[in-house]
Amino acid sequence: MAETTIKDIARQCGVGVSTVSRAINNHPDINPATREMVMRVIEETGFIPNNSARNLKRTDAKCIAVLVKGITNPFFSSMIQIIEEETQRDRYALVLRHVEADEDEVDVALELEKEKRLRGIVFLGGRFTHSEEKINKLKVPIVFSTIGIDISDWIGRAEFSNIAVDDRLESCKMTEYLLGLGHRRIAFITERPEEAIGRRRIGGYREAHADCGIAVDEGLICYVQDELDHFSMENGYVTAKKLLESGKKATAIYAASDLLAIGACRAVLEAGLRIPEDISVAGYDGIALGEYYNPKLTTIRQPAEEMAKRTIRLLLDVIAGRQEHQQIVFPAELVERESTGPCPAGLADGLR
Repeated sequence: MAETTIKDIARQCGVGVSTVSRAINNHPDINPATREMVMRVIEETGFIPNNSARNLKRTDAKCIAVLVKGITNPFFSSMIQIIEEETQRDRYALVLRHVEADEDEVDVALELEKEKRLRGIVFLGGRFTHSEEKINKLKVPIVFSTIGIDISDWIGRAEFSNIAVDDRLESCKMTEYLLGLGHRRIAFITERPEEAIGRRRIGGYREAHADCGIAVDEGLICYVQDELDHFSMENGYVTAKKLLESGKKATAIYAASDLLAIGACRAVLEAGLRIPEDISVAGYDGIALGEYYNPKLTTIRQPAEEMAKRTIRLLLDVIAGRQEHQQIVFPAELVERESTGPCPAGLADGLR
């Protein structure tokens, strides 16, 4: 079968070759509807633009892509460094691609696979719900890391590996810890439940309350601001400040990431409250910054370095045919530090 050319794309779309070229290069003087039509035909035909074809010739055939959603999160920094070291040790080239919050990482991977001679793909962060049809379009081994795919939904239907902690279980552990300190009004700062991490960690928060026979006050579940980086200190600050100004009473704040928790600490202190004497604050991830923040942050520590090593070694072994795909769950650790303490006497009901 003859290779599809840019002329074939132009003919199928009923436009000139120059229009197709402008669509490929996202030129501003093309009608958005026309560009969308051209790009749809390109996707359907599997056509590789000339600039991508040149990349194919230049790119090392031993190339691994790492797609990171949330690249500003320091939790991923050490993981990326380890992955890079391991790929270099095995003489693979590494393509690091930042995925924006509104992008679908599998769509990005499909485009990248067209442009590079990829041998494998690692997804760091992002969603755990993806179309089976899309996943199966990827023709190279893939590993989802730190995402927490629901394996029961995929067994026997798609070939990939998954490495993560059990976010629901670990979030339940943190919430039970705070409940054990006497807190009954625990605010939870998270992304919306339809998002990957948010859905699992909010599930653990709810499960711990149910296990203790305590009703969840929905007004204490605080969703981060969509216009900001979901797991940033700024978002934690803004979201916690909004909570404190709302009049809703909480004796503890549990945030779905350490960065959110550190931002929340600033809002608490600006409100004239003490940590943990007036309100406890806890996070999730176990980044180094939390240990050096004042007060030191109580957190769920994920074994980032161990997960990174297992992620890249497993991918390389699958590529080489030495290993089958695996679904691996790592244990996390609840690290108690200075930012949490017993619920202040007489405030278990949240009244001040």
